[in-house]
Amino acid sequence: MTFCRHLATLLLATAVCSVAWAEAAQPEQVEASATENLNLRFANGIVAVAEEKIITVADVMREVAPLLPSIQREARSEKEYNERVEQLYDDAIQDLIDRVLIIKEFRKDEERHIPISYIDNAIADELAGRFEGDRSKFLAYLRSQGKTIRDYRREKEEEIIYHYMQGQQQRSQSIVSPVRIETFYNENKDRFYQEDRVHLRLIQLSKNEGETDEMVLGLANQILARLENGEKFEDLAKEYSRDARRSRGGDWGWLQRSDFRQEFSEVAFKLEKGQASEPLVLPEGVFLLYAEDRKYAGIQPIDEVRDQIERILLMQMSRANHERWLERLRRNGYVKYY
Repeated sequence: MTFCRHLATLLLATAVCSVAWAEAAQPEQVEASATENLNLRFANGIVAVAEEKIITVADVMREVAPLLPSIQREARSEKEYNERVEQLYDDAIQDLIDRVLIIKEFRKDEERHIPISYIDNAIADELAGRFEGDRSKFLAYLRSQGKTIRDYRREKEEEIIYHYMQGQQQRSQSIVSPVRIETFYNENKDRFYQEDRVHLRLIQLSKNEGETDEMVLGLANQILARLENGEKFEDLAKEYSRDARRSRGGDWGWLQRSDFRQEFSEVAFKLEKGQASEPLVLPEGVFLLYAEDRKYAGIQPIDEVRDQIERILLMQMSRANHERWLERLRRNGYVKYY
């Protein structure tokens, strides 16, 4: 959008003089400066008209103001700050226009409407959360914004409509064919490479007062003997382990080499599925490691990643479908930029 790029460039040229200013300015100063320059650029305060809806400087600032301080803090240079704010203004203006077009699409169906109770509940939630249930604060806020209760109800209704229509679009794609999943897998196998992993259970035996190293090591060997006699490592961990995972049977879940200290990884990744280690003696105590399951380095089989691929493809389809929908609304809608 040439207009949006031009707008952002004008704003940035005057609102940001240097990186030093951006770092020193307070959030209120950043917002005030941006608002002032928007008002200078749009003398009548109007940014665009979408259908019958006038989009104002105040509308744009309401969208972008909460984000300006974080961009100010994170920008590493004036160039980066300028680029990010430019994109922010582009996105905000387009989003405001799209909301109008989406609400228009909803209202085209005369049989479709939002129940009054939905609006009442939304306002009640806002009153309770934002205004602590104080109606006088709520009314004071409306006066400060130059709004009536009727205006506010309309805003809430449009907000509900917007989220409803977005949700409908996201649900419109729900099936991915097996062929498409297999094609994606074959074309993106590198994405499904995995390191060695072990589903680890662990028993930690630390010395209690009066215990010697030999006593703790002897207890570890007793536990191993019970394991060899058919008892479950999980049950033994619940009985003996002295670490935070005791109640979960010493279960540490799936881990890869980079998740371990070297002393543990050297032991854990020598274990086969269902095998326990010899006692590992460290300054913190004596440890017994148990491989509940193992997965070895390589490309994961398609059956292990099928659900993951389906989620990826559904997201891609949803985004593409949503963008096509918006493009249709934009083609058929009336938008005028100032």
